[in-house]
Amino acid sequence: MKYSNPQWDDNIVALATPPGVGAIGVIRLSGPLAIEIVNGLFPSKDLAAQASHTAHVGLLKEGGHAIDEVVVTLFKAPRSYTGENVVEISGHGSPYVLQQIIDACIRGGARLARPGEFTQRAFLQGKLDLAQAEAVADLIAANTAASQKNALHNIRGGFSAELKALREQLITFSALIELELDFSQEDVEFADRSQLYHLVSGAIERVSKLAHSFQLGNVIKNGVSVAIVGKPNAGKSTLLNTLLNENRAIVSEIAGTTRDTIEELLNIDGILFRFIDTAGIREHTTDAIESIGVERSLEKMRQADVVLYLFDATAMPPAELLANKEEFDRNGFRYLMVGNQVDKGEEAVMRERYAASTPLIFISAKQGIHIEVLKERLVDMVLQGQVSTEDTIVTNARHYHALQEMLSSLQDIRSGLDNKIPGDLLALDIRRSLHYLGEITGEVSNEDLLDYIFSKFCIGK
Repeated sequence: MKYSNPQWDDNIVALATPPGVGAIGVIRLSGPLAIEIVNGLFPSKDLAAQASHTAHVGLLKEGGHAIDEVVVTLFKAPRSYTGENVVEISGHGSPYVLQQIIDACIRGGARLARPGEFTQRAFLQGKLDLAQAEAVADLIAANTAASQKNALHNIRGGFSAELKALREQLITFSALIELELDFSQEDVEFADRSQLYHLVSGAIERVSKLAHSFQLGNVIKNGVSVAIVGKPNAGKSTLLNTLLNENRAIVSEIAGTTRDTIEELLNIDGILFRFIDTAGIREHTTDAIESIGVERSLEKMRQADVVLYLFDATAMPPAELLANKEEFDRNGFRYLMVGNQVDKGEEAVMRERYAASTPLIFISAKQGIHIEVLKERLVDMVLQGQVSTEDTIVTNARHYHALQEMLSSLQDIRSGLDNKIPGDLLALDIRRSLHYLGEITGEVSNEDLLDYIFSKFCIGK
């Protein structure tokens, strides 16, 4: 396979900072001749004679023409991000000047890097495994504290370390069982079946937990959609404005003011919530535009991760609220029932009135009463019954599917041990587990998969 023992003999260059005008821009080169290429443009000193991890100030010139005054930082192989010689040129942040530097490097023997090629080289040089490489992209895309923390945990090898320990144990048992097959005539057992059973049972428990964490991981990575629904004039737009601390939605006393859905993002305790203010849902309306808005509200409600049902706690009949709650239960919605207008009455009286529909939250969207309680309940709904954010959390769909396949093969091993199947069949199931485990970390891979994964990265990383 091309990627099994890659011999990279070319040199790549790319802008590593975002395009556009800025104070500085960083251009990165990697490859066996990276230092030599920049050395030909940097007459201030001989870069090849300088130590690794040092920075040097001077003019960058090509053919006697000064391009820019820069800082050149050297990272000599193998002590670099890619494992190759890496040079970073920090120049002034003019797009024109930075492009001149890149063009000069290309004329000196480099080529433009493909998206993610620096990280791809790091993977192929064994500087990090595939799970860590994908975590690099997750960290670049992180937009909350939780996603940042999880990506850093995986970059540092937290996820990979768990898989590596399990892999080593399975390989040991696989080798012992394979050895038994070589001595099949002697009818001996080198692998302790009870120890293998204990290992597999523990592995099933751990892999199940990792696979289960994907639900939370998906939330951390992509956020939670919350549809705010209810009757017209229940205070949905007011609640959205209060949550955001700004007047994002139009508020009026006229029923049906919100004709279409409005979506806004809010970070609560490191989790990204996407609140969707919907048109008021009522069964009969003569307004054609409002009817379209109501239909869109119902669609958003079906698509949402959480439905926040807001009702007027001073007006809605308890029987109607209970009927709505039962309807949500029948449809399998995850929901919160939130009574508004608590500032207009006694909260204890309201709780007594709607006792049959508990649990409920009572707030005042207009006065901001109990809004923090509502936020806490939303976070609890996302995290309740799931793994702690301190644990390894799977956020990658590819990893999730590989874990599911691995779990199935581990269960087959345990079933085989229960049924005392021959060693050659056990060996097949163990190899299958190792295959799916290797797919996650990159021990088992293929060219097309790697190209696809790294094509999702930004250029320069």
